[in-house]
Amino acid sequence: MFIAGFPAGAWGTNCYLVAPAPGEECVIVDPGHQAAAGVEELVREHRLKPVAVVLTHGHIDHVASVVPVCGAKGVPAWIHPEDRYMMSDPEKALGRSLGTQLMGELTVGEPDDVRELTDGGVLELAGLSLTVDHAPGHTRGSVTFRTPAAEDLPPVLFSGDLLFAGSIGRTDLPGGDGEAILRSLARVCLPLDDATVVLSGHGGQTTIGRERATNPYLRQAAGAAGAPAFPRRGM
Repeated sequence: MFIAGFPAGAWGTNCYLVAPAPGEECVIVDPGHQAAAGVEELVREHRLKPVAVVLTHGHIDHVASVVPVCGAKGVPAWIHPEDRYMMSDPEKALGRSLGTQLMGELTVGEPDDVRELTDGGVLELAGLSLTVDHAPGHTRGSVTFRTPAAEDLPPVLFSGDLLFAGSIGRTDLPGGDGEAILRSLARVCLPLDDATVVLSGHGGQTTIGRERATNPYLRQAAGAAGAPAFPRRGM
């Protein structure tokens, strides 16, 4: 399996392109703010053919380039139904204005073809199997995507803003819920093999084993005491 990614835009949101190998069809994960140019660069460099966009949640830093990317490639976008409204109304999703400067750089709205994700569903796209796990807490419609182990890679979890290296996504925006995110961490992350590579929405990659041992929120989800206050920074 081939994975290429880059941090995009004002929030440094990780966008990933996933394919069986260079030169084949690919899936784009979370094309956020100012991600379209980076997507085009990786498509050209690795001779990829996008066939779908999949979204871990609806915050604008993860979906701002969905319309131009889907429109340019003629591909559908997949999102959980509880976050779908955010593509057309990002300010409602954040409970505040994004500001005139940023709003001038955003494409708000839905692409022509939007499809809805279901918990436990398996997307068979571009020769890949992506298992969807509903993981509310950061938003009501947050999801993760899992791929099985391959010959050249361990299992991979695209965790969105559920789990970061050393932290988790903030829970104080509309639709956020601290207790719900702990339940999602316990249900979605704790059962995974320690070797699972975690590719999150922000920051560097990690593994489930590393986070199980060191992440205070994942430890709290497993029943340990003493986690810090929930994050209130970023998106």
